[in-house]
Amino acid sequence: MRVVITGASSGIGLALARHYLERGAYVAALARRGELLQTLAAEFPDKVFCYALDVRDAVALRVAAADFIARAGVPDIVIANAGISRGVMTEYAEDMDAFQQVMDINVLGMAKTFQPFIHAMREARQGKLVGIASVAGFRGLPGSEAYSASKAAAIAYLESLRVELRDSGVHVAPLCPGYIRTPTTDPTDFPL
Repeated sequence: MRVVITGASSGIGLALARHYLERGAYVAALARRGELLQTLAAEFPDKVFCYALDVRDAVALRVAAADFIARAGVPDIVIANAGISRGVMTEYAEDMDAFQQVMDINVLGMAKTFQPFIHAMREARQGKLVGIASVAGFRGLPGSEAYSASKAAAIAYLESLRVELRDSGVHVAPLCPGYIRTPTTDPTDFPL
């Protein structure tokens, strides 16, 4: 099995990478923190392909996708997991840059992650595109306007992509977990 995971250096992404690696998969691990990816690669020699990049960088994602496909083959699963959360409030002008970053990473980063794999997966008539959204995409959280909006947008994007690819052999799945303690959520301002 061949799996691509963004945000693979910590949290849900790292847990998913370990899950697939422990079952013998080849994993393309993508994240900004390359040193953490190298630590994972040292644990699973010859199984991890490390790509230190930011999901906002479409060119870097295309290069990584081409390299992984050339070396390991067309992926069976691509998981767009990279995401951030920033506490923002619309009433504060100084929060607008953080709002933009959350949308760019959590929504556009997902599309940029999938884009370089879709053609090869269509040709193979197989594969799964999995987007990590959140229950926050259904019910906004106070102080998390950007995060909640980004996850709602991700859900709508994934549902649209699912319809577009319905006869291609490529399946699309939005995953909407509830609260999970990760570096993104810890420490949290929300009661559990």
